[in-house]
Amino acid sequence: MTVNNRFLPISKEDMLERGWDEVDFVIVTGDAYVDHPSFGTAIISRVLESAGYKVGIISQPNWKNESSITEFGRPRLGFMVNSGNIDSMVAHYTAAKKKRSEDMYSPGAKSGLRPDRAVTVYSRLVRKVYGNIPLIIGGVEASLRRFAHYDYWSDTVLPSILIDTEADLLSFGMGELQTKIIADRLNKGENIRNLTDIDGTAYVTDSVVGINAITVPSFEECKSNKRQYAVACRIEYDEQDAVRGKRVVQKHGGRYIVQNKPMRVLTTEELDEVYALPYQRYYHPIYENMGGVPAIKEVEFSVTHNRGCFGACNFCSIAYHQGRQIAVRSEESVLNEVELLTKNPHFKGYIHDVGGPTANFRMVSCKKQLEKGLCKGKKCLAPTVCKNLECDHTEYLEMLRKIRAVKGVKKVFIRSGIRFDYLLEDKNDDFFRELVEYHVSGQLKVAPEHCSDAVLDKMGKPHIETYKKFVNKFYRITKQVCKEQYLVPYLMSSHPGCKMSDAIELALFLKQNKMRPEQVQDFYPTPGTISTCMYYTELDPYTLEYVFVPKTPSQKAEQRALLQYFKPENKQIVLKALKDCGRTDLIGTGPDCLINAPGYGDRNIQTRNGNKKSNNLKSKGKNGRLKQNKPATKSFKAKGRWEGR
Repeated sequence: MTVNNRFLPISKEDMLERGWDEVDFVIVTGDAYVDHPSFGTAIISRVLESAGYKVGIISQPNWKNESSITEFGRPRLGFMVNSGNIDSMVAHYTAAKKKRSEDMYSPGAKSGLRPDRAVTVYSRLVRKVYGNIPLIIGGVEASLRRFAHYDYWSDTVLPSILIDTEADLLSFGMGELQTKIIADRLNKGENIRNLTDIDGTAYVTDSVVGINAITVPSFEECKSNKRQYAVACRIEYDEQDAVRGKRVVQKHGGRYIVQNKPMRVLTTEELDEVYALPYQRYYHPIYENMGGVPAIKEVEFSVTHNRGCFGACNFCSIAYHQGRQIAVRSEESVLNEVELLTKNPHFKGYIHDVGGPTANFRMVSCKKQLEKGLCKGKKCLAPTVCKNLECDHTEYLEMLRKIRAVKGVKKVFIRSGIRFDYLLEDKNDDFFRELVEYHVSGQLKVAPEHCSDAVLDKMGKPHIETYKKFVNKFYRITKQVCKEQYLVPYLMSSHPGCKMSDAIELALFLKQNKMRPEQVQDFYPTPGTISTCMYYTELDPYTLEYVFVPKTPSQKAEQRALLQYFKPENKQIVLKALKDCGRTDLIGTGPDCLINAPGYGDRNIQTRNGNKKSNNLKSKGKNGRLKQNKPATKSFKAKGRWEGR
């Protein structure tokens, strides 16, 4: 079908200009309208358009004014509601629950243009104005709240978002296939309450008689019993597989949430079709005088070649949202997009990224999963690499070589993150070498996250020895190709399982490796992750064993400060943490000390003969005099980055 190569209607005037008397669907979103395939609203709206449906976009409506939801009048088939590309609560609040001053998905980065819990607020507005019109919710905010879930901001367990929104259907995961099925069946005249058999959706019902499903502990049980919450979390994760996953039921009072099995992963041909739709690849021109939409800067000249992540870190929601099975675009599709980018008047010759959730995943982890699904309760890469893992970067490398050869392309960078443990499993070093030689913009993002094996196990990450092996190889190849490049290791404080002794271990690791992080990421308990379950329950959902969780403001502040022990403003917090842990040996001027303070240090440590040892002096020189310690070598650092060699 031929589609209009322009933005979709955002007003009644736009609708009438197209000769339409009504729209089939209205999509309400918490983001500014950006017609780019990195934005869920853009993809879903273009998929519906390509299927022949008339779509109107209501972006960031004024939720305090009912008329803001009536721009197009009553749509013929229904409303679809999402909060935008990220959870509205995450968009509004830091991990410390402080209000953010900017929203990169809003015009001019202005904050406050969407409400807290946007999906719920918008949905209630639709219900208030239009009554029982078909209402479908989706996107990250809805997807991760489809069952009873711990809400960090209110510190309580909330029911499924289906209950609070009174929506008819919830589309979870990547929604192209189920969205088209829903639209087609509504268009044929089916009642939305009868659409209970569509994969990738969840709904509310009064009875589950005749429904073959796995039952998880009820909302009431999860709210009153943390062990039951952990059990429910484990089952929900285990069934998040399109091949072997089963229908899941959770009781909420006298009603039931029914989640159908996840929708299958798109084939390469289907994914190519999605990315070939006529996106404008920019924000709507109405935002130009408002400062534009800053989020476009990160993606305007980036290319997504894959979806899904079998790395499945416990603190990440991708495995629960997109799934662990990898879907990829064809080389031809990616090259066509690159050619398109070179014709953009803003293009300066630099492709900022060719990646996805994990840039170097271009194939499934093993062929077995295609028939039997991914292993239940196991990870492909952690704590050690599965013996069945298949690692080959050949296809990805060939694609990058062809992108580099496209006329008008000067450089191709990889910025979305490399899974270093997977990279090390490739017996062929060609990709590693070309990654270092051609695709690093001076700094390469990697995510060791921590150095303590106990903490890394709770994160679902490989042990630090793997990272050290990667670091050595990276700098060896960097030297061979005569470049000065650095790693940007992302680290996290206060993750469940991280005791103060682990935080001190990480601080020492940073000092020993001359790394000075200028930004520190505190663990953020967002809905729908294994780590959030551990944070709330203090149990590992897979073993039901106790997990220490740093929760108090002082615990979190001390762990955060330890990662930046070198900052003068953190000195007193670090001092308290070291004293409380009995690690006064790390206070002084010795090579392993983190801070110096009066009354501490080597001068207060009794030597074996009973004499005090000065912390300013180290050893005798040839002339019998004592040599003063040399200052530690200054580490390389760049603003906002963490580097170390």
